[in-house]
Amino acid sequence: MGSRRIEFVIAENPPKRLDKAVSRDVPEEASLSRTRLARLIEEGALTVDGAVVQDAKAKVEAGAQIEIEVEEAEDSHIGPEDIPLEIIFEDEDLIVINKPAGMVVHPAPGSPSGTLVNALLHHFGGNLSGVGGVKRPGIVHRIDKETSGLLVAAKSDAAHQGLAAQFEKHTVERYYQAICYGVPDGNDPRLRGVKGASFEPGNILKLTTQLARHKTDRQKQAVLFQGGRHAVTRARIVESFGSPPCAALIECWLETGRTHQIRVHMAHAGHGLVGDPTYGGRRKLAAKALGEAAQAAVQAFPRQALHAAVLGFAHPLTGDALRFEAPLPQDMADLLAALRQ
Repeated sequence: MGSRRIEFVIAENPPKRLDKAVSRDVPEEASLSRTRLARLIEEGALTVDGAVVQDAKAKVEAGAQIEIEVEEAEDSHIGPEDIPLEIIFEDEDLIVINKPAGMVVHPAPGSPSGTLVNALLHHFGGNLSGVGGVKRPGIVHRIDKETSGLLVAAKSDAAHQGLAAQFEKHTVERYYQAICYGVPDGNDPRLRGVKGASFEPGNILKLTTQLARHKTDRQKQAVLFQGGRHAVTRARIVESFGSPPCAALIECWLETGRTHQIRVHMAHAGHGLVGDPTYGGRRKLAAKALGEAAQAAVQAFPRQALHAAVLGFAHPLTGDALRFEAPLPQDMADLLAALRQ
């Protein structure tokens, strides 16, 4: 396996720790994340004025000559697969995909192939600088297998680090469209009595809870108010259906990004998503509220009616503001058409 040598000088007023000083001053074109640099120091791949230093906390002075020997990224153990992708945007640093429902994002037990990562590896065709020393796309967020919509992946360590930081700070813009049972309206006294639920101006439902893995069903998440991880979801009504209204198209946006967050929160509020096999249930809607065709379409919908419609973030290297939109997939569009009849 080949390697490359990166050489640079520590600038004035460096941080006290070697790892932080190196992270500050390493050339951008090296595309090395803080995590990767820490690993290289630990492995003895870095020298200070010609001497190997493996202590990340070591002190370093301005003017010190740094050399880092970086082995070229090795091939991933995950195999490339020729799977069609709907690419919304791509440059040398990242790629934005409109993921179809039914596709798993990353290989895992039970889904070793046919995933988005398999497809991306084939699409890149070896033209990938790699993340963490491995030629693989950097997955910084995921959407569920049966959820459709927008997802960004990094093509280098530097892009991965920049995107991950934005997700961690909750500065990424993410809007979802969903079809739920009932209508989450602030005038509903039942909904105002749900713990963790409140309403903001504009009839915006805000759900604030903790989320953690379910105690007995490890495939599910559960709402908690002690322990777990903080989670905030907002939702507003876009359109309601039925007479009286018994279903709604809603727009949801995330302040945090937890596993199954929108699905769990809307179910907690009593407005589970149509078709959700885990949290939504199969509700029998009032016969007089919807026509037979609409009733049948709701009952037959095979997945959670959830679509990641908008994704916005700052480009991790240029800082440019990027914002992408993906229209509803055909199955959700057909369901809305049936509900509108």
